[in-house]
Amino acid sequence: MNRIHPLLILAAVLFAGCGPAAAPVESSKADPASESWYGETAERLSKMDRVAEQLVESGRSQEAAAIVTSGQSLQTRLLTAPRPTLAAMEAIADLDQIYGQMLICNGYYGSARLLFQKNVTRWKTWKSPTPETDLRLKQAQAGIAECDQHMGG
Repeated sequence: MNRIHPLLILAAVLFAGCGPAAAPVESSKADPASESWYGETAERLSKMDRVAEQLVESGRSQEAAAIVTSGQSLQTRLLTAPRPTLAAMEAIADLDQIYGQMLICNGYYGSARLLFQKNVTRWKTWKSPTPETDLRLKQAQAGIAECDQHMGG
């Protein structure tokens, strides 16, 4: 009867693991921001933002809330891009800004603050700042300050 020594088996297993690493799999996914649907979705969300903003200003917050809710799926889809376009990021941030303001009106200061903080992060880390992105950053910071004031911070 031929017995294989356990150390011999262990050595064989260890040496088998020392082979060359498998070649990395190339990602064939296209950047969503370069596809035609991406710009169309950003434009659609931007239009929804403007309508929701007008509804809030005219005191029709229930209708604005419905638009904000339906816009969140577009927002999520736009955020699938590793590097969203400026137009997409503006539409994404505007939706959060509007929603944050609505939450403040309803006394949900912590939730509103979270949305404004996301916008602060978006605009502080934006690679090509413009006067418009700087203004959006200040707007988000003002939203945080308003929340903090209500929360006693």
